[in-house]
Amino acid sequence: MTPPEAPGEVTTRLRAVRERRVGRTVAVAVCAVLGFGLIGGALAGVWLAAAEPGKPAEPVGYAEAKDLWHDVPVDALFPRTLTGPGAGPGGADRVWTRIVVAPDAACTPAVLAQGLLATVEPLGCERVLRATYTDATSSSVITVGLVFTRAQAATQRTLGKDLTVSLGTDVPPALAGPGTVAERFGAPQRAAWWLNAPADLPVVVTAVSGFADGRTVDGGPVPADRAMTANRTDATAQSGLGHEAKGITERLVRLLRTAATTAAEENAR
Repeated sequence: MTPPEAPGEVTTRLRAVRERRVGRTVAVAVCAVLGFGLIGGALAGVWLAAAEPGKPAEPVGYAEAKDLWHDVPVDALFPRTLTGPGAGPGGADRVWTRIVVAPDAACTPAVLAQGLLATVEPLGCERVLRATYTDATSSSVITVGLVFTRAQAATQRTLGKDLTVSLGTDVPPALAGPGTVAERFGAPQRAAWWLNAPADLPVVVTAVSGFADGRTVDGGPVPADRAMTANRTDATAQSGLGHEAKGITERLVRLLRTAATTAAEENAR
């Protein structure tokens, strides 16, 4: 253990104080009042600036969320079973079971679509976690990703606006699982996809869904909101794969938010 650091300043020897005069005392008092007034005004300015409209404070748990990828167990981020009440077509309930988990990875084209990678790299892309789920009937598979960045809170609020629209056809890669129902889940099998960049977390959540039987999709993958449009009759829409992709990202965001808030509360103790 290193010894305690020596003080950086040394107090001078006290000297005898001369008899004070009334005039000098009054002057000192006036200066003190003015000094406290200036200091108080400066502090008030800082407090007002912090509360100024358009400059919201960093969300609770935002800083802690940047390190969740290595600070919490995988089951807290990707539960073995994930429920989605009302997440299916017509408000039907959904249950997803985790079947594949990939090791955490660097931000590369192997795990991120090109457009998203180009978007998050300047923000300080930290790490990517991925897993694949299947629905209760094992007829669909969904690869989900958590992209952790070092984005500032103000940048994250801007990033989350219409991210899916701005990236166009930037479809996330699929994560296959040998020996599972996702064994044949590759690029040609992708059907519907979605991106979710919550304003209060430095994370982008991705999802891409497809059929577990390995079939390809006519017309290629589409954004989840398009697949959820009323009166669509194609296989992707009829099977609810758009609902699967969008619904699972919403659930994962909630889990991230809970984990970040819990971490912040623990750090505050």
